[in-house]
Amino acid sequence: MVKWKPIKSIWFLTHVAATVFVAPFVLSISAFSVFVVLTVITLCFGHSLGMHRLLIHRSYECPKWMEYLFVYLGVLVGMSGPIGMIIQHDLRDWAQRQPQCHDYLLHGSKILKDGWWQLNCDLELNNPPEFIIEKEVSLNRFYLFVEKKWIFQQLILAIPLFLIGGISWLVWGISVRIVISVGGHWLIGYFAHNKGERTWKVEGAAVQGHNVRIAGLLSMGEAWHNNHHAYPGSAMLGLYSDEPDLGWWVLNILHNLGIVKNIKLPKELPFRSELVAEAENLDSRVERVPEDCKIAKFIRNGT
Repeated sequence: MVKWKPIKSIWFLTHVAATVFVAPFVLSISAFSVFVVLTVITLCFGHSLGMHRLLIHRSYECPKWMEYLFVYLGVLVGMSGPIGMIIQHDLRDWAQRQPQCHDYLLHGSKILKDGWWQLNCDLELNNPPEFIIEKEVSLNRFYLFVEKKWIFQQLILAIPLFLIGGISWLVWGISVRIVISVGGHWLIGYFAHNKGERTWKVEGAAVQGHNVRIAGLLSMGEAWHNNHHAYPGSAMLGLYSDEPDLGWWVLNILHNLGIVKNIKLPKELPFRSELVAEAENLDSRVERVPEDCKIAKFIRNGT
């Protein structure tokens, strides 16, 4: 049953109200710049690289300080705490692989209804599956703390933003950013499960992912969702040269610098007999591979 969740709903709608009724009247170049910079940092380093590719899928390894930093930036996106993100992702992932799936978990309703559900409600199952979260996360004091206090982590940004730029920086750096990030995450997820290109099909799955090309760059690579359904453990989401993946570009730089290691790519993942190629031009497409990075070389050598 889909149930309204007061805290989740009030949290999001409060920021929507600030975005609609306050943000337009306090807009400035500096406030908009703060919004853009913080949105890119929290979505790329936080949600995509931290929460999704690292914490949920463990598609690469990095030092613990970097893991904590990236996941914390993911918390600042304003969507959920780290453990909540894992539970929601695992439930949705499990459900979409079944022969049948609830409309809430497959984004199967009309867009307005789905938007209300996803941004204001949760699905409560009579017999939910059990998921075991690794002890390195479930018993970790840092993760337990930010899980319980994830909403209040915004104060880390809100206080200095207000002190430096006043109400303008506060509203654009917190409320507008949260609305665009969380709302955008839902919107891309809606289309990524309903419309778009498909390179692969997962036979037997109730839900097929779609690549939302128009959002490939803006989503930090997360919109290449058909690729992700095909290779969920891959650290690379934009698998071909014509699929921009900002998260992968950053990861490739970090790998060149020697900070990140053991990156998982599609060819290194276990064979999936249920995975079938659908695209007719697959053989002619150029696959993306790890490559030497001029930025990393400059940082290492200064040349």
